Amino acid sequence: MSSTISDKIDVHAHYLPEAYRSALQAAGHDRPDGFPQIPEWSAGEHVAMMDRLGIATSLLSISSPGVFFGDASAARDLAREVNEVGRRAVVDHPGRFGLLASLPLPDVDAALAEIAHGCDRLHADGFALLTNVGGTYLGDPSFEPVFRELNRRRARVFLHPTSPACWQHTSLGRPRPMLEFLFDTTRAVVDLVLSGTIARHADVELIVPHGGATLPLIVDRVSAFALLLQVDPSVDVLRDVARLHYDLAGFPLPRQLDALLTITALEHLHYGSDHPFTPEFAVALNAQRLDGVGETPGALVTALRRNTERLFPRLAADSEGRA
Repeated sequence: MSSTISDKIDVHAHYLPEAYRSALQAAGHDRPDGFPQIPEWSAGEHVAMMDRLGIATSLLSISSPGVFFGDASAARDLAREVNEVGRRAVVDHPGRFGLLASLPLPDVDAALAEIAHGCDRLHADGFALLTNVGGTYLGDPSFEPVFRELNRRRARVFLHPTSPACWQHTSLGRPRPMLEFLFDTTRAVVDLVLSGTIARHADVELIVPHGGATLPLIVDRVSAFALLLQVDPSVDVLRDVARLHYDLAGFPLPRQLDALLTITALEHLHYGSDHPFTPEFAVALNAQRLDGVGETPGALVTALRRNTERLFPRLAADSEGRA
């Protein structure tokens, strides 16, 4: 086991079961978001990677481009299938996986049904939402019933970026995860805040990926514009952004982490690997850097685990059961 990560809980880990790989290829996403290829994945190899890097538990989610490829009925069926496969990984590997279930948006009724199935039948740990679905962002009024139900269930929601509708003009022919994912994450969170979605649904615990993307750099500007735009008086940009959760997938060191801690507290940070889209060598490098942060070696990674156990009490219970 690597000494650089000790029993971490990974809130940003992806799975690509065969049915999902086939659906991606059939829909023309053999290079999803400009990524060079669809990564290989199996539950067994994922556990082996976790063992090599000292990761205790990974919360699995479907990455971009999600489950909707233009056909609402097909998206409903695909969401159900991948969620069932995710649950099977949790059952077959006790204590090693959790599930952040997919929702078949933009079909709101189907998404509400899948929330019920995920909570009541699959015992999902939370749900994964993309920053936009076909160019419609999560703060759109059409998605309000979904957030109302997630709020009623006090759900944990993992936000994941996807390509913006205009990516052909903005990505300049390069893979969208390099820049567009960070900008679309920022765009989606700002929309959720300014639309009042965050303020109205205080019982939804939202995890923002990749160290908050570019939020630390623009949040004061957004706060000033909120006064100019005369948004809902319940909105407080700095307060609403501060209460969100943030994973540290990607490259938070040596620069991004310091900026992130100017907009939120350490207690809101969580570990993320972004495996398998981030290859193992890069996951290991990021882990080594994180392990060096703190007054004593490992202080930050220990804090991240405690934060995640508070957010996902089941995982803390599983950890105590294994002890």
